[in-house]
Amino acid sequence: MSFAPVLHAEWLKIRTLRSLLGALLALFAATTAFSAIAGVSETSDPDFDPLFTALSGVAPGQIAAISFGAMAVSSEFHGGGLRLSLSAVPRRGRWFAAKAVAIAVPVLLVGWVTALAALLVAKAGLGEAAAGLTAGEQARGVVGCGVYLMLMALFAAGLAALLRSGVGALSLLIPFVLVVSFVIGDAAGGATDFLPDRAGQVVLYQSHGGPLGPWTGLAVTALWTLGALAAGAWSVRSRDA
Repeated sequence: MSFAPVLHAEWLKIRTLRSLLGALLALFAATTAFSAIAGVSETSDPDFDPLFTALSGVAPGQIAAISFGAMAVSSEFHGGGLRLSLSAVPRRGRWFAAKAVAIAVPVLLVGWVTALAALLVAKAGLGEAAAGLTAGEQARGVVGCGVYLMLMALFAAGLAALLRSGVGALSLLIPFVLVVSFVIGDAAGGATDFLPDRAGQVVLYQSHGGPLGPWTGLAVTALWTLGALAAGAWSVRSRDA
């Protein structure tokens, strides 16, 4: 079977699972809502960054993207779903690649729409505080935000395939991005700038210090994601369905 029908089949699975569509809706709603709240917050902080403030809803919103990636893969491990999928597509690498693309495309598209909506509502609240943002900086923030959310969803997908459990992947990633990364990063600095979430979120800042820039930060996140997907692909190919 060629790649196109495999991809179509995986997209049909995602489109028909209400929990996955709900995760995409939650991604949009949570990110936009928290960015709107941030837009009317106090802006007198000397470290205030208008672009990051406008896109700060990504921090809670990314949980929905992570959940989407993990659930899209873990659904295959229930009720013999993976066995059925692999009976139709014996080439496991091709099946896993199609699953990854079917996860990446909707998260990327929804991520771009979400980032644009979050930026617009937050700028309305920030008013003059956001006047210094250039069109290029805003475009970079929106594009980079969508790419970051896609990479985090794929990172979760790879981890779920490796662990053969969506709950296991979420129980590791959600505490990590909400607590561990910020606590360790704020306390230690240095090497923690290369953690997948902290590196990728550099693209959300108007100005940035540290060793990584907006696109190099996303590249670091992409390397983490490729590692997780490679580990997930190995698990799919080497373990019984």
